[in-house]
Parts: sequence; C-alpha cells; structure tokens
Amino acid sequence: MYFYDILMIMIGLMILIVGVLVGVAYLTLLERKVLGYIQIRKGPNKVGILGILQPFSDAIKLFTKEQTYPNFSNYLSYYFSPVISFILSLMIWLLIPYYFNMISFNLGIMFFLCCTSMGVYTVMIAGWSSNSNYALLGGLRAVAQTISYEVSLSLILMSSIIMVMDFSLLSFNFYQNYIWFIILMFPLSLCWISSSMAETNRTPFDFAEGESELVSGFNIEYSSGGFALIFLAEYSSILFMSMLFVLIYLGGFMLDFMFYFKLSFISFLFIWVRGTLPRYRYDKLMYLAWKSYLPVSLNFLLFFLGFKIFLI
Repeated sequence: MYFYDILMIMIGLMILIVGVLVGVAYLTLLERKVLGYIQIRKGPNKVGILGILQPFSDAIKLFTKEQTYPNFSNYLSYYFSPVISFILSLMIWLLIPYYFNMISFNLGIMFFLCCTSMGVYTVMIAGWSSNSNYALLGGLRAVAQTISYEVSLSLILMSSIIMVMDFSLLSFNFYQNYIWFIILMFPLSLCWISSSMAETNRTPFDFAEGESELVSGFNIEYSSGGFALIFLAEYSSILFMSMLFVLIYLGGFMLDFMFYFKLSFISFLFIWVRGTLPRYRYDKLMYLAWKSYLPVSLNFLLFFLGFKIFLI
C-alpha cells in the first residue's frame, strides 16, 4: 500500500509538471496575442489554426538551436544556473493544496518564501558566470530588486497569515467562504500584485533588461536551451504568483471553472500591464519598495494584529 501511495504521488507530480509546462506555453501565446491586439496587429496566426501551435514550434526551435558558450565564462555555473532556476520554479508548484493524492504542506507559505529566495542565487550566478559586464550589471539589478520586494511580499503575507493563523494554503479556502480577503485587504492586495510583478521581473519593473543600457540583462549570453529554461522559469513563476493571488485574496482553492477563470484573469493582468505601462526609473523602484510598500505593509500588519486580538 505504501509503495502504491508513493507511485500515485509521483504520477500526480508528473501530470502537474506537464500541466504547468503546457500552461506556460499557452501563457506565452496569450501574451503575444494580447500585445498584438493592444498594438493593433494580429500576433502569431500562421502555425496551426489561429497560431495555436506557435508555442510548440518556438520550443522546438529553441531547443534545437546550437548552444554557444562564451570562452571566458565559468562553464559549470553558467550551464547549470538556468537548470536550477527552472527546477526551483517547478518545485514551488508542489504547494497547490489538492485535497487528494498529493503532498499536503502544513507550512506551505514558508516553503514558498524559501524557494523564491533561492531563485535570487540562480539569477546572480547566471549574470556572474557569463563573464560579461552587461550580464553582471543586469544580474545585480535583478537581485537587488528581487530582495527588496521579497521583504514587502513577506510582510503582506504576514497580514493574511494573521487573519488565518495558519501557514497551510488550505486554510485560506475555509476562511473565505463568506467574504473574500480582497474586500478586507484591498490596498494590500494591490501592493501584493505590484510586488509580485517586481518579484518576477515583469514590466514596468523589468530592470534586468533595460534595453538602452543593459541589452537583455543577465540572460544576454544564453542561447537555445539555456535561454528557453530561463524563459520557462520566469513564466511559470508568473503563473504561480497569479495562482497565489487567487488563493490568498480571491476565495481560495476550488477545483471549478471560476478558479481557473480568476487565475487566467490575473495572468492576463500581468500582460495588460506590460502592454500599457512604461518602465520605471531604477531609483524610483527602490524608493517604492522601501519608502512606500514597507511602511504600508507594516502598518497593515499592526492593524490586522489588533483586529484579530479584538475578534478573539
């Protein structure tokens, strides 16, 4: 029986990983389509019906291209940092609070914070091991930005945890039966969504790749498979951040149509922002994290602490 349980968990994990990869593939297609229509053009529409097979042709193209290595790069760390980045972004998906056949975490949020803080190292090593000034600068900017916004993310999370008094993501579902947390914590939810954009290096916070000064940032020296893995890691973390927003603020985890609709809408929001807002200045970004979000999240933390004590 024990072996059968482990086998079922393994099969479930494989299905989950395949599902995430297909989801990421079609998120890229959605992004290109939406950006196309925002800019009054079509987007991909040649491969398959309405461009539906475009992500697969992109994947085949990327993984079959020749892999180039800079002569002076630190080969091992250069080669393995995209792989580790991709593995970390898939590991976070273990958190999905299924009611059946999966690993159930009591300390899910702690696991999420650990995995996201590990992701910083892969970006830093990818930038450093390429041995290019542009890659190193892009990596340093991405790391500084990610660490700054992790602080505000964890403090915003603390407010929700105080309301639930549990680190398990299943509890958020039970506590949001009657009222969603987005109604109780509207300003915090807006801070969360913009912090998660900064955390995943998305527009208007994509300073790792300021075209005018840093070309493409820490991934400039990567080609073919390495670049594809960095790309997949970024998009799977976008999808996961959208899911976490739905879990914490929009009614928790329910395996129904509305859950997937909410998840798709928040992912669409990431793309919509990219098509609409220009990039910030770098010092403004840091100012926003330390002078705006940090005090706001700390004040809300104290407020919800008092709120919870008053309720008890």
